[in-house]
Amino acid sequence: MSTSRRDFLKTSVLASSLLFVPKFLHALDRQGLSSLRDANGRRLVVVQLGGGNDGLNTVIPYRDDLYYRARPTLGIRARSGILPLDKDLGFNPAMTRLKNLYDQGQVAVLNSVGYPNPDRSHFRAMDIWQSGSAADQYVTTGWLGRYLDSSCATCPRPYNGLEVDDTLSLAMKGNARKGLALRSPEKFNQLTQNRFLAQVTGQAGPAGGSELDYLYKTLAETASSADYLYQTAKVYKSAVTYPNTEFGRNLKTTAELINSGVDSRVFYVSLTGFDTHVRQQEQQGKLLGDLSEGLGSFVEDLRKSGELDNTLVLVFSEFGRRVGQNASNGTDHGTANNVLLLGGGLRRQGILNDAPDLLNLDQGDLKHQLDFRSIYATILHDWLGADDKAILGSHFDRLKGLV
Repeated sequence: MSTSRRDFLKTSVLASSLLFVPKFLHALDRQGLSSLRDANGRRLVVVQLGGGNDGLNTVIPYRDDLYYRARPTLGIRARSGILPLDKDLGFNPAMTRLKNLYDQGQVAVLNSVGYPNPDRSHFRAMDIWQSGSAADQYVTTGWLGRYLDSSCATCPRPYNGLEVDDTLSLAMKGNARKGLALRSPEKFNQLTQNRFLAQVTGQAGPAGGSELDYLYKTLAETASSADYLYQTAKVYKSAVTYPNTEFGRNLKTTAELINSGVDSRVFYVSLTGFDTHVRQQEQQGKLLGDLSEGLGSFVEDLRKSGELDNTLVLVFSEFGRRVGQNASNGTDHGTANNVLLLGGGLRRQGILNDAPDLLNLDQGDLKHQLDFRSIYATILHDWLGADDKAILGSHFDRLKGLV
């Protein structure tokens, strides 16, 4: 028996939550087959540290007395096992595998990254970073979604950008193109085997370019994408040991997708829990250990398959923390923060700019040296071969010779 439009619309909530369908802001897309503009096979993996990671206890200014004066009990001492880098900075003791990658020339550290008039709200600050907007702008698309708009205008499938999660971040939502969120190819494929959805996607759908027609088309495309990802991901199963955590499993899934040859240029993974107002050292140390171990395994996986040189990893958080510790042996919401870049294709490695200036603060907060959109512009133009100015809406100085 055929499915009625009324029954179809009754399940639109399921369909939109599963498939991240646009809210019908665009006409039915009837463009032909294409693929992402050739970016020399390069891909970007974004790792989001949710909650506001404390940058000063991640990349530690361990020779700066001002750091220890501001953090008499929270400051990490050299005798605790700080992993020395360059310019009197060192990684948190939990970041051993990242230190090994740093020593191999596969890590770059950017200090005091931020933007003018920073916002300390988790949600607003994350929106700013994910959209690539100014603090006084409100944008409903993400910088990576607009990259898909720009460089994948005629791509027929949504798997050109993948987020390993249950929901899709703003960063991955464009005007016309959106990424696809999934926990694993197997689970996602199982979801699309729902009997009702299978019945819908097997129908031709109504004609005439209506909103319902668009939804039928999106359902069919997503079912096709789920099948493609499931079949392609069978090609490679990782033999590398990852941390037995959600973050470790998500990185393993990402590596398997990449090493299987999935035609995606952007991947997005998150690690949450960094809102360390109370008893920070233990909580942050555990999370940084998970980050370090996970990325160490991820890099090992890609190196073994020969994909590391074509992969750039960006690690960021929505803001840093206050310079001074609070009364609960933690830190409160701050401003500028460090950003990490990893990959085999880095042309500049190590500490790329000055350490945070703890003598010149803004009401107890770090002043930003580098606008985060300069990093985005560099990645978009120099790594992915895209029009950074069109995507970001303004010109931002790129970091010369980085990638």
